[in-house]
Amino acid sequence: MSLEELKKILQNAGVAGAGGAGFPAYAKLSDKADTIILNCAECEPLLKLHQQVLAKFAFEILSALHVISEATNAEHVIIALKKNYNDAINAVNAVLDKFNNIKLSYLPEVYPAGDEVITIYETTGRVVPPGSIPISVGVTVFNVETALNIYRAVFEGKPVTHKYVTISGAVQNPITVKAPLGMTFSELIDLAGGATEEDYAVISGGPMMGALVNPLDTVTKTTNGILVFPKNHPVVEMKKTRISISLKRAMGTCCQCRACTTTCSRNLLGHPIEPHAFMRSATSGDTKDLGPFINTLFCSGCGLCELYSCPQGLAPRTLISEYKAGLKANGVKIPVDIPVKTVDPNRSMKLVPIPRLIARLGLTKYNKPARLDETELHLDKLRISLKQNIGAPNPPVVSAGQTISKGDVIAQAEPKVLGLSLHSPVSGTVIDANDHFILIQCNK
Repeated sequence: MSLEELKKILQNAGVAGAGGAGFPAYAKLSDKADTIILNCAECEPLLKLHQQVLAKFAFEILSALHVISEATNAEHVIIALKKNYNDAINAVNAVLDKFNNIKLSYLPEVYPAGDEVITIYETTGRVVPPGSIPISVGVTVFNVETALNIYRAVFEGKPVTHKYVTISGAVQNPITVKAPLGMTFSELIDLAGGATEEDYAVISGGPMMGALVNPLDTVTKTTNGILVFPKNHPVVEMKKTRISISLKRAMGTCCQCRACTTTCSRNLLGHPIEPHAFMRSATSGDTKDLGPFINTLFCSGCGLCELYSCPQGLAPRTLISEYKAGLKANGVKIPVDIPVKTVDPNRSMKLVPIPRLIARLGLTKYNKPARLDETELHLDKLRISLKQNIGAPNPPVVSAGQTISKGDVIAQAEPKVLGLSLHSPVSGTVIDANDHFILIQCNK
């Protein structure tokens, strides 16, 4: 299969990165890559889906990686995962001899090993330059579910209509399910036996990088986890603190101890982000040196600085994100040709172990297995967002009153625009189709 043929299949099947920003998979494919990496780090606490999916569909996922390597002429394929993912490792080893150029590489049990820049360094020794992307060092990275969706698109002709999601935290029975796009988060919580707290908050994603959401929001192609915590849990309190309050607290209590910079995952690789320097400049109003502000553009947003490192409980990541967004909104672009410093020679001693992070976050009692259940879910309605991935929203191609079948295209990107087709997870009738979502009444 040629590279262009593979790209067309993935675009038509709606395959986006199944997590993060949801970058369209077809747009990541490049014949400049000599290495393909499967990212099974799953470093966010409490999430289980990637290791579970790899354990169950190892042959399919490795087959997809083989197709990608053939189409791009990549010489090396690396499966990056942690040594304690025993079921996934055993499943991969059982089929590994069927593929010539695929090997396992073990990641340290640290956060954020799943940041693709970190994953690339740990598996290849290559450092992605500041502000650059993996292909600049000859690497393309896919996560586990993305690879499975590629297999289904190529070998089975199936589009992306469902998403694996781990529901955990303060719920009766943590579980990982295969949810149709458009299912509400409250319906997912019900599948886990409901919340164990009367007054709770919901986070979409992991505790470190996830965001507070409305329980009536719905599953998209990038929804990896739904976490339920008491409303007064420290992780929730940090995420709901107003920017103005975070800035005032920093102005009064930041002691410039450098703990935030010492553990900064990108700084340890030689990138020029220094959270402590930003905090000093932002809280003092010092604009003589713009470096600390410009360097916010190199922050990955991993959250270690504010949820783990800061002894004062300040929020460097939140403030950095605010400044970073402001710079981008005003047309400030990431500087190019930044000199790459050497990797911190003491980096290995500054990494943050996952068990220690879980304890620091106050999540130890929630760190439980979440069994994988692929039972087909039958729902009354689905509200499918038209903003499923990075790039342009998908204009609907259906209208109210129209009867549709499972797998039908319901929204499609404009030609020559970075975007993907969107397909219905069910057969049913369109109730509403507008610029924001498509509401479907599911057949019984």
